[in-house]
Amino acid sequence: MAMAAAQFYDLEGCGVLITGGGSGIGAALVEGFARQGAKVAFIDIAEVESRALVDRLTPEVAHVPYFLKADLRNVSDTALTVDRAAEALGSLSVLINNAARDDRQPLEEVTGESWDENQAVNLRHMFFVAQAAVPHMRRSGGGSIINFSSIAFMMNMGDIPAYATAKAGIIGLTKSLAGRLGPDNIRVNAVLPGMVVTERQKKLWIDDATIAAMIEKQCLKQVLVAEDLVGPCLYLASGCSARMTAQTMIIDGGVF
Repeated sequence: MAMAAAQFYDLEGCGVLITGGGSGIGAALVEGFARQGAKVAFIDIAEVESRALVDRLTPEVAHVPYFLKADLRNVSDTALTVDRAAEALGSLSVLINNAARDDRQPLEEVTGESWDENQAVNLRHMFFVAQAAVPHMRRSGGGSIINFSSIAFMMNMGDIPAYATAKAGIIGLTKSLAGRLGPDNIRVNAVLPGMVVTERQKKLWIDDATIAAMIEKQCLKQVLVAEDLVGPCLYLASGCSARMTAQTMIIDGGVF
């Protein structure tokens, strides 16, 4: 991945924690922040992909990213993992809640168990990761929390009711946390990507026709890739957005 066009000098040596950092958008964020000189830790359940990312970046960045394997569905383990990340980094100023899984499930097949699982994977952990991170951010004098939502909940997609609910809920969570944490100089904003084409997406959900149909809806006629989310997150993490909180930033090529 090419380095971002802008250099955010205030991120050098900054402690950054990213969830779901082993692949896709998360991996692009790990690399993007590491290339800014930040000290990055990331949580993922996929060990092979995560260790491969660390190995690839090791000779290329000032601070080698620190990988922690954890299942974010487990609330108590999540809190301990966040504490371990903050200890390894020395301080924590930026949290990016990126981890998610956009499983499809028809209305008729949703069960109480599958609904709860979807919320645990896509929404619940964002609160509990933030809850665990906040004391460390307070000790750092403030910081930035970036929650990943999606434009999916605005598109009337009938096969993702639980996922769409979770992604809409992230907006409410973002605004509530922003109100609570503003006095601590902790900003909380949400990023809403459009259809980002990753290897997982191509394998499971989308083909060339799907991509072409989405590009037709976009003002900008280029495919969105994981690296397109790096710049917006660098901005939200840095002092450039020092007075921005409780906001949503849509990165979808101009669908909305």
